[in-house]
Amino acid sequence: MDLVFTRLTDTEARFILNDATPAFANTLRRAMMTEVPTLAIEDIKIYDNTSVLFDEILTHRLGLVPLKTENLNLVLPSECKCGGEGCPGCSVTYTLSVEGPGMVYSRDLIPDDPKAVPAFENIPLVKLFEGQKVVIEARAVLGSGRDHAKWEAVLTCGYKEYPIITISKECDGEICGRCVEECPRNILKADKDTVSVIEGRLEECSMCKLCMKVCDIGETPAINIDADDTRFIFVMESDGSISAKEIIKMALVYIRGKSADLSTTVAELSGGAA
Repeated sequence: MDLVFTRLTDTEARFILNDATPAFANTLRRAMMTEVPTLAIEDIKIYDNTSVLFDEILTHRLGLVPLKTENLNLVLPSECKCGGEGCPGCSVTYTLSVEGPGMVYSRDLIPDDPKAVPAFENIPLVKLFEGQKVVIEARAVLGSGRDHAKWEAVLTCGYKEYPIITISKECDGEICGRCVEECPRNILKADKDTVSVIEGRLEECSMCKLCMKVCDIGETPAINIDADDTRFIFVMESDGSISAKEIIKMALVYIRGKSADLSTTVAELSGGAA
């Protein structure tokens, strides 16, 4: 099993997972979405809020602001020595004090740890008019997407099986070519004697099979669309709190840890036999 990246930035990743099963591919997707701990605001003290937003709406918006989580030596509240009461080992404190007129942005959240700044500076929170003010203190803690969407490290995460396009010798691209016209993603091209896949476009195939439906060469279409259930094309986007590469790494570490726990439990139940 291996991963081959075709695109990788701080916030986006596209890669091919080879020699895997559909079960493992879905496990990896779910682990990236729900098992990678990230930082999010959990508790807020509002000292002053004369903006147009109710306290509940303002706190909801603050809770969804993605916060930088990499390189922070934090533990989950449930694993902290303070018992989750809140200490520098499991939480980060933010202050926000802005007076109108003007827009309150995510950059106005000032953390006690400079490494835990908001992932994006220009997220609008609330517009203040003359004389309006917002003064708050917030506490952010680690959590996972399994508990709440605000702790999800990814915005989007999905995969598909690797497409396989087979074109038989009966195909005559010069005479027919209807499959080329029907393809919604411009995957195919008509050559002199046949139809072929445009170089570099195979992975864009959505496997809609419209090309097969319009192929009128005999009872069996001259073009066949199938999928390789051992190869998967993944696309994921981070919310900025953790880099895309680190999310994938943490998800794989989580899966390995759970697999080891399961192996140990099975061995114990079977009397030590592997």
